Amino acid sequence: MKVKFAPLNIPLAQRLQTAAVLHWVLSWLLLVEVSIGIMVMLVLYNYWFLYLPYLAWFCYDWRTPEQGGRRCNWIQSWTVWRYFKDYFPIHLVKTQDLDPGHNYIFGFHPHGILVAGGFVNFCTNYSDFKKLFPGFTSYFHVAKLWFCFPLVREYLMSNGPVSVTKESVSHVLSKEGGGNISVIVLGGAKEALEAHPGRFTLCILQRKGFVKIALTHGASLVPVFSFGENDIYKQINNPKGSWLRTLQDTFRNVTGVALPLIYARGIFQYNFGLIPYRKLICTVVGRPIPVRQTLNPTSEQIEELHQTYLDELGKLFNEHKGKYGIPEHETLVFE
Repeated sequence: MKVKFAPLNIPLAQRLQTAAVLHWVLSWLLLVEVSIGIMVMLVLYNYWFLYLPYLAWFCYDWRTPEQGGRRCNWIQSWTVWRYFKDYFPIHLVKTQDLDPGHNYIFGFHPHGILVAGGFVNFCTNYSDFKKLFPGFTSYFHVAKLWFCFPLVREYLMSNGPVSVTKESVSHVLSKEGGGNISVIVLGGAKEALEAHPGRFTLCILQRKGFVKIALTHGASLVPVFSFGENDIYKQINNPKGSWLRTLQDTFRNVTGVALPLIYARGIFQYNFGLIPYRKLICTVVGRPIPVRQTLNPTSEQIEELHQTYLDELGKLFNEHKGKYGIPEHETLVFE
């Protein structure tokens, strides 16, 4: 195989963009290990005056990820996020105005590998979110597991994410006055194992809890499709029933975290590595589905609204796929 090296005269902006993406990839790969290592070293060397106060704070602050989190505008404004956004690049597209007097649930699809479009558009100050949706505050929900690790939770919350538990979503949607958006990656870790370029498989058929919460709080549902999300990495083929997929599913069922075997480009060459490909990501926010508040929804009401959501999600994909180079015959596959 002939290795394709990156040219030596790469513009400074592109080098900074690559460095920003490398920072993001290493954060996901090493953040948990480094944080645990720090805590272990503090215990081994008996720095009790550091770890005991923090552990006390950890216990006291345990529920914060379910109560709106603790975002830091300074960290959300780090220049690294602007370079990260421009690397792909990532854009946010609005199709219809929303009423800031109401609360909403954004169903984000697909999960992809990094959920890059979700993070940039709803957790940093370098997207067009505030310009396109004035008067709104977004809450990006991620797996509760990430908030169980010391130090990791502090960094994660400072960027804006909150827990994806029922209590967390209900806290956001219960805020009076409207203007709050819960952004939920509905396919979760399971969908990450379906994230292959050119495929559009969404794990949504059994995900109905968000519909019940929407009915309970009277929050409108909005389908969101992030075109290009699955294209930034290639994944080793893992068809259902294969030994690899069986191992991945077992690990996911035990831990709640997916381990897709991915590859893309390197830092100094384009043939192999963990740096994602430069692929345009356009996160398109669809039309809102009005939801009438029903404190005790029946299974029939949940099923009906769930089907309406699937129909609107399909329409959103079909209406915009041609703009992003997706062949006309391609359709969403719901599992």
